[in-house]
Amino acid sequence: MTQIKPQTIPDTDVISQTQSDWQMPDLYAVIMHNDDYTTMDFVVFLLNAVFDKPIEQAYQLMMQIHQTGRAVVAILPYEIAEMKVDEATSLAEQEQFPLFISIEQA
Repeated sequence: MTQIKPQTIPDTDVISQTQSDWQMPDLYAVIMHNDDYTTMDFVVFLLNAVFDKPIEQAYQLMMQIHQTGRAVVAILPYEIAEMKVDEATSLAEQEQFPLFISIEQA
């Protein structure tokens, strides 16, 4: 009869704690401002196409911008906020709208 020996695991150095350098990035508010020239339909289009808002929410945000003069349309890390603002501003310029969008720390 053959005897089977249990396998043993040699002593190893095990890291009992992990250190993470990952931190949540600072967030920034993207603010769209009202003007007398940019059409409401175009603002809804931008909110839907650039900021990924459903049509109903885009309409509500557009009305808030129209009635109060401004609205926070997104809260994003700075680099993404800047990219979205650049994209929306470029589209507005192509349509010759003077749309103003700002970024503030949230």
